[in-house]
Parts: sequence; structure tokens; C-alpha cells
Amino acid sequence: MQTKAFDDIRAHAEKEWEALEHSQKPRILVGTATCGLAAGAEAVLKAIEAELAQRGIEAILMQVGCIGLCYSEPMVDIVGPGQARVCYGGVTPEMVTRLIEEHVVNGRPCSDLALGTVGKGSADGIRPLFESPVLKPQVRIVLRRCGLIDPENIRHYIATGGYRGLAKALKMSADEVIAEVKRSGLRGRGGAGFPTGQKWEFCRKSAGKQKYIICNADEGDPGAFMNRSLLEGDPHSVLEGMLIGACAIGASEGYIYCRAEYPLALKRLRIAMAQMEEYGLLGNDVLGSGFGFHLKIKEGAGAFVCGEETALMASIEGKRGMPRSRPPFPAVSGLWGKPTNINNVETWANTAAIMENGADWYASYGSKGNSGTKTFSLVGKVERTGLIEVPLGITLAQIINDIGGGMLGGKAFKAVQTGGPSGGCLGSDFLNSPVDYETLAKAGSIVGSGGMIVLDEDTCVVDLARYFLTFVQNESCGKCVPCRVGTRQMLGILERITRGEGRAEDIDQLQTLAETVRDGSLCALGGTAPNPVLTTLRYFRSEYEAHILEKRCPARGCQKLVSCYILPDKCEGCGICLKACPVEAIAGGKRMVHVIDQVKCTRCGACIDICPPRFSAIKKVSGEEIEVPPEPIPVTPKKKAAKTEPAE
Repeated sequence: MQTKAFDDIRAHAEKEWEALEHSQKPRILVGTATCGLAAGAEAVLKAIEAELAQRGIEAILMQVGCIGLCYSEPMVDIVGPGQARVCYGGVTPEMVTRLIEEHVVNGRPCSDLALGTVGKGSADGIRPLFESPVLKPQVRIVLRRCGLIDPENIRHYIATGGYRGLAKALKMSADEVIAEVKRSGLRGRGGAGFPTGQKWEFCRKSAGKQKYIICNADEGDPGAFMNRSLLEGDPHSVLEGMLIGACAIGASEGYIYCRAEYPLALKRLRIAMAQMEEYGLLGNDVLGSGFGFHLKIKEGAGAFVCGEETALMASIEGKRGMPRSRPPFPAVSGLWGKPTNINNVETWANTAAIMENGADWYASYGSKGNSGTKTFSLVGKVERTGLIEVPLGITLAQIINDIGGGMLGGKAFKAVQTGGPSGGCLGSDFLNSPVDYETLAKAGSIVGSGGMIVLDEDTCVVDLARYFLTFVQNESCGKCVPCRVGTRQMLGILERITRGEGRAEDIDQLQTLAETVRDGSLCALGGTAPNPVLTTLRYFRSEYEAHILEKRCPARGCQKLVSCYILPDKCEGCGICLKACPVEAIAGGKRMVHVIDQVKCTRCGACIDICPPRFSAIKKVSGEEIEVPPEPIPVTPKKKAAKTEPAE
């Protein structure tokens, strides 16, 4: 297919998009990425289809990706003829009838259910969605189409600027493309932050006729879903970036390494690749340019270590996913010994945007040495969890308080874990610190691929370090001794401490082991595995000391170090907690003060969760005992407040 023919396709796609935007039929868009489906979007979609069929309404029903407001899923957008696009959150099948009746049939948006309007136009009493506190501080480059287009329709992507960057790159020399990426200041978004253009240049200059490029989509951090959401919501942006990179490096073949646990992302990638072949964007002669590129998908089995580039390549080659020592680096000897360039999902998507809009445009966002934006999965104890994209250099406080809406339930902020299991745990002293590669590294953490877990006062950082060490120890490939043995030794110490069996020398031993594993491991998994331990020791040492010296968990999070008691002066003998206890550790009859058997109690907290707030009769404590009756006793009648006569 020649470039002119593709220009005609673009023109037709833009006309179709314009017609869609001004359609006289109502449009209904349902977010059906994994987060939406998990929240019940499939049932909502079926309810909409049934309601439209019952009423005989002809409407355009589209499935879109995740716009990022995961706390409001399932999400449904409705666009009436000549009206603004209105976004509704938390939609249930029971709400569908009202939405169709009032908004679609009568043309009156349900302002009490709406999150905001999207795009052009306005609706009475409904503010623009992108002026809301959660979206206003964001800058959407990578996610600019997610939630707004049908990810399975290539014409939607083309109509909104897609493949313009590739068209530009095909008219430039390889050196010019690399220079543009270097000038943008883009750094690898997979965690290390290495300059992307420089990495491409190394591979470009390596000797060898056969070269490869790889997209690392092996996202395995607990709580991270940035790559998955992008592939589900806008797969073509990633694929276009790979084409541009292949053109610049001189690669004729590429792989997308994506874990099999992402079935929807894989499905949409395969659909997108088939469409690209149909439109002449993949194959022996891309858009008649003489440049040929072929792409394959390799499904990973879910090994965290395969996020490391040499282990990933070993997996593609059919070997066990284990890292190897470097040099030689992949740019010189990578996949099957050939020069290879690996970037992650977000890096490739940024490449497409840079080539479309220019290096200066991209470099205008972010901060010095940290150009552009970064996506994060904001999760944990915040009011508004979800997928966000912010300029590098924004502070942690802006992310947590402005975008995230502050701490869940009004609890106090304690720490934030950035970079997943390879990152660090940073306390309140860092809230006003900029989020960039150098600042976080100096603090002992990393940007990583973008996981950000917010912790409140009820989180035990010692137990958190134990959790992450459990993860990386299980995921260690076992090839090198520091990682294989060191992480196991560290985990054993942490497990003892959280059981109340810690020893005075444990803190120094943990520090020594963590530094040994960090400095002696073969790959980045082992090298960064101790970060949660090192940072919690550095910033929360007093909690370790309380666990070891006082046999007390200040956050009341370690089950072996806490006890649950029913307060006799507050218990009303309602019996709700007795029924909720999964191990039958609570005794007591009606109008009797209930008692918890401390031997049977597993400290699960079910009784605390179910006790009516007006009573708040159950308390979890650590390192102290509360005086309670040994067996159930009658509830003491509460004295009624005396009535007072009004003053004359």
C-alpha cells in the first residue's frame, strides 16, 4: 500500500469520526477494560442492550478502554444528538432504565449521577470531567485516547492522529529519528530511566544485518496495571511506537512479550496487528516505503524475573527465564545473539506521540532531566484509586491529596511505596518531594514501572517489608547466591519479627544482608529486592525496635502481636459479633457482655468490622491488656441523660 493510499484511508477515517461525533443516533460508550469488567461492566452492557431492544431504540453502542477512574467503575458515557458527552460512574444494571429513559429518550442528562462532561459542549449543572480534581492536574499523552475510542477499531485510532508519527519517521533518516527522540529527553519508562534515544543509537550502530526490537509487557508488580490498561485501551499507540523504533534501529522483526494473565490485552493486540497487516502497516513493505517489519506475540508464564530484559529474551528463545551477566548488553548481543532493543509498553507509546507532535512539544512537559509524563497505578488507602498520568516533577502530595482525594476514611497518611516490590517505602517527610528518577533514587526508592501504593496509619511497615520480600523470594530464579539465599534469610528474620520472636541483633543483620543482596545480585530483581527493607529500616526504625524490644506492633497489624477485646462498658450484648466470628471465639448471650477467647481468636478483625459504630465496643491492641470479665456478664444499664428545663 502506497503512502497516498493510506492518506486516503486517513481522510475517510476522519470523515467517519466526524460523522460519528455528530450522529443523530444516540451513542452509548461502556468501559470494558479489565477494571470495568471486574466491577460489573458486562452486566451493565447486557442491561443496556436489553433496554434498547425493548424500547426499539437505534443507538450506537461502543466498548472503550479505561479512562483511569477505576474507583468509579463501571462507567458509561451517553451522547445525545447535538448534546455533550456525559460520563456516569458506578453504573449498575438497575440504573440503566433511568439513564435510557431520562437521558436517551427525553434528552435530560441525570446530573445527580454524572461525573462530568467529556470533550466539547456542556450540560446544565454538570462540570467538565477534565476539570475535576482527579483529572485537572493530569497531562494525558500516553493515555490520551484511552476511554475515548474503540480500541478494536483501527479507524478510530487513525482518525485521531494515529500513525502520523510513523508517516513522519518513514520520510526521515534513521539518524534524524533517533536525534528527535534524544532531543525529547524521553527516558525508559520500565524503571531504569535510561535515555531512550541513546539506547536506540547503541543498537543502531551495532554490527549485524539482523536486528530485533522487543516490547516488554511483562508487568508483574503487585498493584500495577499501567501497561495492561494501555494495551486494552489503545494498543495501536504501542504498535506504532514499535514501528518507529524498528525503522530507526534497522530491525526487521519484533516481539511483544506479554504475560498470559492479560487475556483482554492479548486479544486486542492480536486484533490490532491483524488490522495493521490489512492496512499495509506490517509486512515486507510498510506503506510502500521499502521498510519491512514483522511482529509476533510471545505469551509469558507470569514469572516476575522475566521483566528483566536478559531473562525475557531467554524466555522468547524457549529457555528458562533467567538473567545473564552483562556485558555484552542486548544492544550488541541480545535475542539469539543479535543486536536487540527492548523498551516497555509506555516508552513505545510515548515514541509515537513524540514523532507525531515533535520533541520540543514533549520536552515542554515534566522537569529538567525528566521530560514528559509518567503513568502510575494509584492504589491503596486513598479515596480515588485508579490509573493516572502526570508530568514528572509533580509532588507526592499533589498525587495523593489532589488526584487521589486524600486518605481513605480520614485516616492519617503513613507512607507510600513507589516502584512496587523493587521500590522503597517513603514517609511523610517526602510528601513535598518531586516524583522523578533522581529524587526517588536518592531516597532509596525508584520510579519503577509506575506502581504507587499509599499506606495509612493502620499499615505495619515491618509486615509490608515481609510481604514484598515474600513476593521477590518466591519470584527469584535462584541463579545467583545473594538473591537466592539472601532474600530467604531476610524473609526468615522478618517473619520472626512479625511473630514477636525478634532478637536485638536482627536489625543490624537485616541491614547487612540487604546491602549484600543489593550489591552482589546478578540482575535488577535481586539488586532492588532489599529496597523495601532498607527504606523501612531507614525511615521507620522505631517500628522495628517496638516489634523486637517491646513485642508490640504500633500499627496493630501483625496478628501474633495483637489482641482483640470487647469493652464491657460499651458492649450492648447484641450478638452481631458472635455470629460473625469465623472461629467461634466469642461467647455471650442476649444482653450479656460478650467475651473473646484469646486462645481461639485469630485476630482477623471481623468482629471489629461488624460492630455497630454507635457501640464501637471492640478494640484491637498490641503490647497491652485490657481488663475484661473472664466470662459473659449482664450488660450494665446505661443511665439516661437527665432532662433539663429551658432557661426562662
